[in-house]
Amino acid sequence: MPETAYILPACLLLGLPFAGFLLLWLGGKGLNHVAGWMGAALTAAGLAVSLIYADLEATHTLHFNWAVIGKTSIEIALRFDRLTCLMLTVVHFVALLVQLYSTAYMHGDRALHRYFAFIQLFLFSMIGIVLSGSLIVMYIFWELVGLSSYLLISFWYFRPRAVWAAQKAFVLNRIGDAAFLSGILLLFYYTGSTDFEVISEEITALDPMILTGIGLCLFGGCVGKSAQFPLSGWLPDAMEGPTPVSALIHAATMVAAGIFLLARIAFLLTPHAQLVIILIGTITMLTGAVQAVRAWDIKRVLAYSTMSQLGLMVVAVGFGSWETAIFHLTTHAFFKAGLFLSAGSVIHAVTPADPVAGFDPQDMRTMGGLRRALPITFICFAVCAAALAGLPLFSGFLSKDAIITEGFLWAEKYGAAAYIFPILVIFSAGLTAYYMTRQVWLVFFGEKRFTTFPSVHAHESPAVMWLPMALLAALSFFIWFSWNPFAAGWFLEWLGLDEAVHLGWIPVVATLTTIVSILLAYREITAADPFSLHAPATEKAARKRTMFNCLRDYSSEHYFIAPFSWIAGRLQKLEKRGIDAFVDFVGRGAVVLAHMIATFDKYIVDGAVTLTVAAIRSSGQVARSIQNGRIQSYYIATALGVFLLILWLVVA
Repeated sequence: MPETAYILPACLLLGLPFAGFLLLWLGGKGLNHVAGWMGAALTAAGLAVSLIYADLEATHTLHFNWAVIGKTSIEIALRFDRLTCLMLTVVHFVALLVQLYSTAYMHGDRALHRYFAFIQLFLFSMIGIVLSGSLIVMYIFWELVGLSSYLLISFWYFRPRAVWAAQKAFVLNRIGDAAFLSGILLLFYYTGSTDFEVISEEITALDPMILTGIGLCLFGGCVGKSAQFPLSGWLPDAMEGPTPVSALIHAATMVAAGIFLLARIAFLLTPHAQLVIILIGTITMLTGAVQAVRAWDIKRVLAYSTMSQLGLMVVAVGFGSWETAIFHLTTHAFFKAGLFLSAGSVIHAVTPADPVAGFDPQDMRTMGGLRRALPITFICFAVCAAALAGLPLFSGFLSKDAIITEGFLWAEKYGAAAYIFPILVIFSAGLTAYYMTRQVWLVFFGEKRFTTFPSVHAHESPAVMWLPMALLAALSFFIWFSWNPFAAGWFLEWLGLDEAVHLGWIPVVATLTTIVSILLAYREITAADPFSLHAPATEKAARKRTMFNCLRDYSSEHYFIAPFSWIAGRLQKLEKRGIDAFVDFVGRGAVVLAHMIATFDKYIVDGAVTLTVAAIRSSGQVARSIQNGRIQSYYIATALGVFLLILWLVVA
């Protein structure tokens, strides 16, 4: 198919959502009753275009002149290849299901036209990133994704926390975007282009240190957009937006943009840059998993889980296998979107018609025993949770094991110390199984704790909500990605990983780790009082704030202050125990040394001077006693001198 044939699909893919945004935005509240179906129809049309024009065997590029600066021509480059086809399908498919789900979940909202308009704007921005053939074009749509994310998080702008969460997401993403832009400018300075095809040929002449710096700057964009340490704080609070928004942009698509970026620039990442990427990804992976273990909000647990899984994808890129990262991105998009939509179904089921004092419909401690009241939601949630936990026969098992395998193959090249990273990946997988078991139990098993609130009547969601959940749950099984339930198969080969290696012991170790973690979670959650962690047990424990506790404080009052407060506290202790102690030591030492010098000066220096003066004075006294003016004294002196002279002559 000629390159010009892709002008039409490019215009349709970008034009349909943008036209939908303008139509719904300008149409006003009069379109509220049809806004969801209009948005879903446009997205379905985009999905059809993506599938019709999918060419898995070739790469097609489009170039349009945009501006000429001196002798430099800046082009808008669009790219259709295998990775583009996959991402277009995932983005459109998840967006379609989310919009269908939202027609029921958001029913009755007075600003539905605005909600679905913002989703279309987000879809336009995300598709632009996927179609980008150069970093300049990607950066333009990258910023538009940040804008649409801000608008969706703050959709309920009358809620102060929603506005704060949107501002936080916007600010932290801008920090990462500044690094991203710096990398783009450096790359343009050294190669004269940001087109992926051009820079892949030009970077061979660059100094490795410069290339490492450029790669890390570009990685900064991923750190912000994909919520990596230390810019991961915006993701949990982004749950303040509507739950379908969480499923769309904060679980399946927007946060995946950073991983997509890394897949596009994987060819310019040096070993040193990959090592930094592994370190950042590992910290994020473990931090997210540990925080998920301690969370009680049903959506916040999933948000921390998203942080952890994104860290795992980043680690996979650091291992030099962007294919396995994209593999996990795809499986994660389905089962995590299913989890968020199922969580929304639970929240929808237990939310009373009128607010009830002391009842939080998102707190898992107010749930329990919901599997009978919500049988379909329970099955969908359990299937997607099993996929996230990495149980066999589910897609998450395949993609996680593929990453672990690549990790051990990577470690073989760099020595014994490198094995710590794939081992930590296995440990993180165990934590994932632990907190998902905890969440499923607290929500669907045990005592019905919501019955203490008479106005709460749990009920199953309508079909338009549970059908998307069921479809996502069905896509969480292994069969869609491999014919072998215990090894990654055709999907990885389709992505281009021709030399995929299967280590037979890894599925066994991963499965045993998952099972042990599930048993530990079951033992703890059934033995402990789920309400026992409402507050620290003692005042001393309440005052104790470690670095981890400080960094996990995502409240609107403390999020930005807490890290600086922790640093200030540690500096205060350093000043008191270190600097002040050193100054005191120096001061006391100076006093002791001064006393020693004073003693030396008094008895040695002054003593020597006094002794010299006394000796001279005594000599003077002797000389003066001889020169006394008496003749007999002179005779005695003369006789004594003559005697001594004769004695000297005799002896000599």
